[in-house]
Amino acid sequence: MTDTKSRTAMVTGASRGIGAAVAERLASDGFNVIANYAGSEKAAAAVVDKIEAAGGKAITAKADVSDAEAVRRMFDAAETAFGGVDVLVNNAGIMKLAKIADSDNALFDAHIAVNLKGTFNTLREAAGRLRNGGAIVNLSTSVVGTKLETYGVYTATKAAIETLTGILSKELRGRNITVNAIAPGPTATDLFLDGKPPELIDRFAKMVPLERLGEPRDIANAVSFLAGPDGAWINGQTLRANGGLV
Repeated sequence: MTDTKSRTAMVTGASRGIGAAVAERLASDGFNVIANYAGSEKAAAAVVDKIEAAGGKAITAKADVSDAEAVRRMFDAAETAFGGVDVLVNNAGIMKLAKIADSDNALFDAHIAVNLKGTFNTLREAAGRLRNGGAIVNLSTSVVGTKLETYGVYTATKAAIETLTGILSKELRGRNITVNAIAPGPTATDLFLDGKPPELIDRFAKMVPLERLGEPRDIANAVSFLAGPDGAWINGQTLRANGGLV
C-alpha cells in the first residue's frame, strides 16, 4: 500500500453525506472511485461529476446492497471499468429510531437487510475479489459505546458489523488486506439531522468535548487514513471518530 495510483475504491451509499465525502476524498487521494447508490441516480452522478471536474476518475454503480446478486454485478462492473477493486468502504445504511418495545417487524427487518446483510454481502464478495494489499473500512456508530435510547435496533446491526470486522481481518491472513471499522459520533448529515429539533441537535453537539457535530469530511479523513499507506499497520480495529464523545 505504497501509493494509490491506478487503485480503485468502492464506496457504498456514496450519493450523499458521509459516503459522498468519502468518495470525493479518496478520489483526491488518487483512487479511481465506484460511487454506489440505491436510490438517487442524480445525486450519485453529481458526486461523480465533482470528482471528474477535479481531475479524478469515477463511475456510478446502482445496487441495493441487501441483494447479493446486485452486489456481485457491482463488483463485475468495477472490474470491467478499472480492472479490480482495492478498497471497499461500507457506508450504505439506514437509521430509523424507536424504543425496543416500539420497534415493529418492518423496522427490524429493514435494518437487518440493509445495515447487516448489506455489509455482509459486500464483505463476502470482497473477501474473494479484493486485490491483495487492499483495505476494507466498515462504518459502525459510536452509539455502540453510548447506548442511547431509541437506537437499539440500529446499534445492534452496527455492533455486529464491528464483530465481522475483527473476524474478517483474521480470515484474510496472508493477503496483506486490512479490515477496520470507523464509528462516527453525531455527524451533520441528512440521516442524522432529519426529524430532530434544533435544541436536540445542539444538545448532541454539546455532548462532545469539542462542542460541535462532526462533519462528513471528518469521517472521510479517517477513512482516507485507514485506506492509505499510513494506516497499513492498523488492522481488525474500530476507530471511534467522535470528537471524544465516548
